[in-house]
Amino acid sequence: MVLASGGYPGTYEKGKEISGLERLERDEDVVVFHAGTRRENGRVVTSGGRVLGVTGLGGSIREAIETAYRAVDKVSFEGAFCRRDIGFRAMSREGEEH
Repeated sequence: MVLASGGYPGTYEKGKEISGLERLERDEDVVVFHAGTRRENGRVVTSGGRVLGVTGLGGSIREAIETAYRAVDKVSFEGAFCRRDIGFRAMSREGEEH
């Protein structure tokens, strides 16, 4: 899942403090990729439109997606946006032969 700045892909503000990242560091089923972030005075703040990539692990596509959405819900910054329709086509195909 991508956690983006409000207004992306158009105009968006930078420098919004990101909270909750420390909660994700303890979760072995979550990997966070910093994209549009920077450190400022000891804080992590937004510096781009696509701020964080959040990946959830699981025994199935459904479990991985649910893990990622739960993780995204633990992170916040002013104007944060995450699409909630990602992965549903993959879930509908899960179980089909590959």
